[in-house]
Amino acid sequence: MSTPKEECFSLLESHGINKISSIDFKVNEELHSLTFEYIIDTYMQASEASQYVFVSALKKSLAAQNMGIEKFFEGMGQLLLMTHLSDRL
Repeated sequence: MSTPKEECFSLLESHGINKISSIDFKVNEELHSLTFEYIIDTYMQASEASQYVFVSALKKSLAAQNMGIEKFFEGMGQLLLMTHLSDRL
């Protein structure tokens, strides 16, 4: 049985999506790039229940085709950046 993290990477691979694809964010005129792999790795540090919610949401975004996956990782990346920036304040 695979872990949620392995399942995420397998899902991306089965849809022809490279895990090192990235999303760029501009925050206070500073560019931040987060890879899909980094986003997945970070969310997989959460509770087991949260990991399964992430996998489920990833599956739904993949079902929505290309636009869905980009929006999914954009939203997940924004949450990570907001958390990181608020921790720095």
